[in-house]
Amino acid sequence: MADRRARWFIGLMSGTSLDGIDGVLVDVSTPKCAVAQHASAPLAPELKAELLALNTRGSDELHRAQRAANALARAYAEVVQRLLTQARLPAAAIEALGAHGQTVRHQPQALDGTGYTLQLNSPALLAELTGITVVADFRSRDVAAGGQGAPLVPAFHQSVFGVPGEPVAVLNLGGMANLSLLHADGSVSGFDCGPGNVLIDHWCQRHTGRPWDADGAWAASGKVLPVLLQELLAEPYFALAPPKSTGRDLFHPRWLLQHLARHADARAEDVQATLSELTAQVCAADLLRHAPTTRALIVCGGGAYNRHLMARLQARLPTCEVQTSARHGLPPEQVEAAAFAWLAWRCIERLPGNLPAVTGARGARVLGAIYPA
Repeated sequence: MADRRARWFIGLMSGTSLDGIDGVLVDVSTPKCAVAQHASAPLAPELKAELLALNTRGSDELHRAQRAANALARAYAEVVQRLLTQARLPAAAIEALGAHGQTVRHQPQALDGTGYTLQLNSPALLAELTGITVVADFRSRDVAAGGQGAPLVPAFHQSVFGVPGEPVAVLNLGGMANLSLLHADGSVSGFDCGPGNVLIDHWCQRHTGRPWDADGAWAASGKVLPVLLQELLAEPYFALAPPKSTGRDLFHPRWLLQHLARHADARAEDVQATLSELTAQVCAADLLRHAPTTRALIVCGGGAYNRHLMARLQARLPTCEVQTSARHGLPPEQVEAAAFAWLAWRCIERLPGNLPAVTGARGARVLGAIYPA
């Protein structure tokens, strides 16, 4: 038998949480899309602040957005170079890299009925800097076809975590929380549950100066405020039926502050405990509503390292084992980047990357725009 030849792709991800860039080197010729190298880098404070500011209206947005996109591409290129150095591979060995970009607006089906989704990126510059073919702009074709443009990871989750004949759920706890339901009959569904880390991180930064609540220790020191929790849970988004997706357009600091106006005397740590409970409750409720027989919940994304949040999920899902993706050979911080390497491969092969049953698009579509090296 001839030796299998590796097919190298790179995936890059900077998520809604804005906690940095993750990059992976992936061999797509293996059945489970094996990650060979991982590299990460924090976003420069000024770039992080600008990307966060660009989530809302402001002056001179077009100029600022393109400058931020160029800066992001340069940061991506540094992660790519680190991966190549670690693997001792030349750029020519990589078939393509998938660069998701930074979501700053997500308005599918809004306004004119089609809506839009916007990920800041400079893929042409990234191709110039790396000498590698770049695949970018993964979401807009699905939106153009009437879909939500998100989540796009359920098909990848099925390829990596699916177990024939068994229901499995995968929960990505990034800035937003999205759920992939891998049903026993082989079908797949999925949607955004609501906020993952975005409000937890914001409140922690505001009151402690730390970018995130390490291990959820601060939340664990507080007490859940039942009245506030019920007010937060009254958000209409949570009651919507899939397909659905969301982002910072809805779950932003102003949304939180509007609810907190009636709880001015609440202790900061109690608000943190309540925000953690909000994430745990909406995710657990969605799993119980849509796939109640599931006995394994695989958690990935930064929230998988929040021990308090993981414990609250387990408490709300007593008949389901809550575990991290590391148990399945893929560390939580690598899953989304690997998904976009996989989606880049699908694009290069002219294979569909979306699941209409997940996004609501009119049909399967090849996702991404290609910028040749």
